[in-house]
Amino acid sequence: MIDDPMRTLLKLVSDDGKNVAVRLAAAQDFSRQAASAKLRAAVAKGLIAKTGVGRGVEYTLVETSRVSEEYDRAGLSEDRVWQSLLAPIVRDLPENVRDIWRYGFTEMVNNAIDHSGSDKIKTWCARNALYTQVWVSDDGEGIFNKIQKALQLYDPREAILELAKGKFTTDPERHSGEGIFFSSKVFDLFDIRSGSLHFMHDDGRDDLLIERPKNAPGTLVVMRLQNDSERTTKEIFDKFAAPEEYTFAKTIVPVKLGQYEGEKLVSRSQAKRLIFRFEKFRTVILDFAGVEEIGQAFSDEVFRVFQKAHPDTSLVPVNMTAAVKDMVSRAKAG
Repeated sequence: MIDDPMRTLLKLVSDDGKNVAVRLAAAQDFSRQAASAKLRAAVAKGLIAKTGVGRGVEYTLVETSRVSEEYDRAGLSEDRVWQSLLAPIVRDLPENVRDIWRYGFTEMVNNAIDHSGSDKIKTWCARNALYTQVWVSDDGEGIFNKIQKALQLYDPREAILELAKGKFTTDPERHSGEGIFFSSKVFDLFDIRSGSLHFMHDDGRDDLLIERPKNAPGTLVVMRLQNDSERTTKEIFDKFAAPEEYTFAKTIVPVKLGQYEGEKLVSRSQAKRLIFRFEKFRTVILDFAGVEEIGQAFSDEVFRVFQKAHPDTSLVPVNMTAAVKDMVSRAKAG
């Protein structure tokens, strides 16, 4: 196990490999000499590597393991991929961390097997002293395009909003629609890239929808988890279950995902895009982080019209600016 100062050092290097001694001294209330000694110790232990000289010095995390494999999709089993590729890499990590990896990794590989239509599935795993990171990719139709077609959505960006809500699958006979939702919550970083779109859930930060200049084929999923994480799959499942039940009854929807670049959330059509399938949940937490204001029609459609038609679904707005809170209050009073 690594101590807290060393963990802080590794996180600083992971975020940015430059000026680490100065930043470590500030973060840990160390002297510059003590911070530099900590850096030298980490290099000597093989946890980080140093390149450059003087002001050009930069540190990087050292990979202790890296494996990759390509599989024929036909006849492939996700358990086989887990046992042959990732299980040996995380064997010595805490049980809760291994459980998260087995759950999320097998879910994403199974999704690629059942949904991608790709000939091949590729996986990579890399581990360093701080975290383990895994990639699962295919060269199939692409997850956002497939969801767009299945739900007859106008824009593939709307598919990301549906994934963020959860309880959606293009194959309900074999899938519950929970895999991507819960996988995105159990990891420190969960990232899906397909076509020109990139959805990223980074723990502790706002979910991001990024439009990329290149239209990449297939789907790439990236997952990252600290090796000493205290998170458990049970606490994540319990967070979204109904009390005393084992049902997926609550969801958190980042409202910002419904706000495309240059848009403001003002219309009823935007609201209807947001509330689509809300009735499948008992509680919908609407996270307004990153949304500065909303229009009267948008707010009215969500908080009065929908709520009146679906009294069994509780809408809980959070992280509201004063302007958003005022508009929500008006709608609820209408």
